[in-house]
Amino acid sequence: MKEFCFAQDQIIASVNASIHPMDIGLIRGYGIFDFFRTSNYKPLFLSDYLDRFIRSAEKTYLPLQYSKAELEKIILELIDKNDLANGGIRMVLSGGVSENHFSPTDGSLFIFNEDLDFPSNVKYENGIKLLPIEHVRYIADIKTTNYAFPVWHSKIWKSEGAEDVLYHLNGYISESSRSNIFVIKDGEIATPDKDILHGITRKRVLELAGNVAIRPIGYDELLNADEAFITSTTKKILPVSQIGTKQIGSGKVGEKTLELIKKFAEMEQKSSQ
Repeated sequence: MKEFCFAQDQIIASVNASIHPMDIGLIRGYGIFDFFRTSNYKPLFLSDYLDRFIRSAEKTYLPLQYSKAELEKIILELIDKNDLANGGIRMVLSGGVSENHFSPTDGSLFIFNEDLDFPSNVKYENGIKLLPIEHVRYIADIKTTNYAFPVWHSKIWKSEGAEDVLYHLNGYISESSRSNIFVIKDGEIATPDKDILHGITRKRVLELAGNVAIRPIGYDELLNADEAFITSTTKKILPVSQIGTKQIGSGKVGEKTLELIKKFAEMEQKSSQ
């Protein structure tokens, strides 16, 4: 975490940021967050991330006392104070301290700047393994702070050499714990349409690829795909070469995935100029 953050309605030293111990963000795990990156001091796709954060606040009945313009001003000031050329920005809105210790109320807004760790180059060159598990994330279209299940399960997937999990239920896939997923078969690119977070990187890939089928995708369809990849802020476009013990396609990173990785890098470079 960088030296300065936004907390207590002002920019302060990060070490002085605090939350009330009875905030339901802490005792109930109820709150929202969002996370995005800077590139050459510019917050990438900032408008989209702020729109999603504001929507998440509305859907979770959490009062947000700052407008989109005010949030942007705070973020740009933090980037300057922390000299954040290339790093992460985390926004958190807690559930607040309510009389019954359960219902959401006026919470606390925090904005932190962080260093970033991307997956190693070898993972982009060889693809990653996802461990399949029957599960659907609760209120999946909202970026809540409740990650208890994947945090608990991460010990299992890491012990099996997986990068993350792949959620599927009743024969259909949805997403990874922190990423969207795409499959490619016979040149067609498809991505799930429900029980997912509508990722901002996913949105950019939809724009870059064009003519992507947004529809239910069966688990067996994924296992028989030619290529697959996941997308997120910190992974960008990360190839998937294995689901559990099943190799995807040739087991190598496919041409369509490589093409999209290149296009995304070009888009990012233009956005940071």
